[in-house]
Amino acid sequence: MLARHSRRTVTGALLGHSRRPMSNSTQLHFTRPANWKDLAPEALPGTTTYASQPSLPKLPVPKLEETATRLKETLRPIAWSEEEYKAVLKKIDEFATGKGPELHTRLLKRNAESKHWLESWWDDAGYLGYRDSVVINVSYYYGFDIPQPDQYKSPAERAAGIARAAMIFRQKLKQGLVPPEATKEGPMCMDTYRWMFDCCRVPGIDGLDWGVSHAVPGDDGNSGHIIVIRKNRVWKIDATKDGKILSTSDFNRQLDHIYNNTLEEYPGVGVLTASNRDVWAKDYKELASSPANAAIIKEIHSAAFIISLDDNRPKDPVSHSRSLWHGDVIGNVPVGLRNRWVDKPLNFVVYDNAYAGIMGEHSIMDGTPTARMCDNILDWLADPAFDHGSQSSAANPVPLDWEVSPATNSAIEKADAAARDLIGTQELSYHLTSYGKDAIKKFGVSPDSWAQMIIQLAYRRLIGNEKRKGGTYEAATTRKFFKGRTEAIRVVTNESDAWVASMNDPKASAQQRKALFDAAAKKHISLAKTAGQGQGVDRHIFGLRKLLQPGEETPALFTDPVFQRSSHWVLSTSAIFSKHFPVYGWGEVVPDGFGVAYMTGFNDRLQFTVTSRKEMPNAQFTNEIARATEDIYNLHTAVAFKPKL
Repeated sequence: MLARHSRRTVTGALLGHSRRPMSNSTQLHFTRPANWKDLAPEALPGTTTYASQPSLPKLPVPKLEETATRLKETLRPIAWSEEEYKAVLKKIDEFATGKGPELHTRLLKRNAESKHWLESWWDDAGYLGYRDSVVINVSYYYGFDIPQPDQYKSPAERAAGIARAAMIFRQKLKQGLVPPEATKEGPMCMDTYRWMFDCCRVPGIDGLDWGVSHAVPGDDGNSGHIIVIRKNRVWKIDATKDGKILSTSDFNRQLDHIYNNTLEEYPGVGVLTASNRDVWAKDYKELASSPANAAIIKEIHSAAFIISLDDNRPKDPVSHSRSLWHGDVIGNVPVGLRNRWVDKPLNFVVYDNAYAGIMGEHSIMDGTPTARMCDNILDWLADPAFDHGSQSSAANPVPLDWEVSPATNSAIEKADAAARDLIGTQELSYHLTSYGKDAIKKFGVSPDSWAQMIIQLAYRRLIGNEKRKGGTYEAATTRKFFKGRTEAIRVVTNESDAWVASMNDPKASAQQRKALFDAAAKKHISLAKTAGQGQGVDRHIFGLRKLLQPGEETPALFTDPVFQRSSHWVLSTSAIFSKHFPVYGWGEVVPDGFGVAYMTGFNDRLQFTVTSRKEMPNAQFTNEIARATEDIYNLHTAVAFKPKL
């Protein structure tokens, strides 16, 4: 079906019905404003959503001696020899009694003089200073419930429901009516929710990106627009009328209009956002040199969110995943990325067979808030009592057609090639187990620890007798603190290694293996708790390194091979959960590594998605995960242990 749609590369708007944005004087920044984050409206104090913000504690600065002790422990299984380990221990001791205390004092001073000692550093080092494409390297995706036969009359119907539900969530958020997230320990920080809607990442010409928010202080969510992209053509829908969010039927009619009036492909300007950030910054400046284009960019930046109407049809978990993750390549053309604006925090995608999902930009907001938002709106849409609203006389959507200069046309061609090459480097596999959370809990084991031990066993079997080239990263949330984001759980431990070795030792008894598993799982839980308390190793050491002054000698610890190897994340792992997400994932973080996205919340299955470069043994690793899931289950059924009823 796709082949009959013609692809055009033109130097101007396509002929046909189109309307230009009204403004010819839109001003855009090309270098980052110093106070960019302060320009976003603050969270509403005293509302339900943000009631706990003033009482949240600051992210702590761990004690130097405790970080040194923890670091020593994490490095033991990473060292290749006793000599290597002794050498790095000596460097840790030298640091802890030498340069370390001075750097730590500087960090304590920074902490005393700021609301959050880590925030600005992490924004830049973790994300905004990163210059490779955000696609694969930074962005993540969630796939939504697979449509049942005859569930939707058209893809427009599904997109319309998503549009209305997301606008309602936005309205509740702006009114401070979204209940705050919390754990048994207390409330979690909701600060990053203000970067969910009406925002966009902006490429910086000087090597630093930033986020721009068009949220209006005091807005009650009864105004705003969304951007819809179909066959690369940008459309604006005013999502409210007379102070009310459009009904589902209103959105359906608007989306039908877009489908019916976008029958041929338009210039693929969206693919520029998927380029290397420095390349995109240059192309962004050229694109915005046209006042009409600058106005379109502002409409995109200020949109509540984007809905991309892709014209392909995913058919299974892998094609669904890959299409959301990086878009499809058809006839050597990265058609998916041409139809996106990957700098938006929320880019919903709806396909011609009513499959759907979201591609998220990760820089200022982690995936847990967007997972919660998607979970809420999909719950609402599954509820027969959901308020779909009353039909109105909303105007038709407005097409916003780019002026494509020869320079921009050339940039699109280069971006197409770069995107195609990037996508071509990637592999993805998917696995569901035959059991889930219910079975694991009957054995008295944390499902997360269980999943992490699966990954450890599978990876060791994959690499055999090869020396470990790096560590395992698991994300732990630190949102119990004000503006907290994440800390690294260093999953590789002496205990996990001992258990893995027993599983590969034919002489080890089931009882021995079970005892070692219990010790490894207990250690993992302890590390996860420590990281969640802001007492991990990685963020503290990162802060100390940031405070080295120009001309100061770099401590020997920071260049030690074991120390460096420990944060070379050959396994980047994380878990979220929604019963509505049959697929989700992201890319690997190092060339010789794997990204492992998993879910442990389903009662009857565990879900694993494994990403990597093509030269890595992706399918083999996934097969080892499948084998490990059965081996661990069989171990627990083999020992003299009575499951909990």
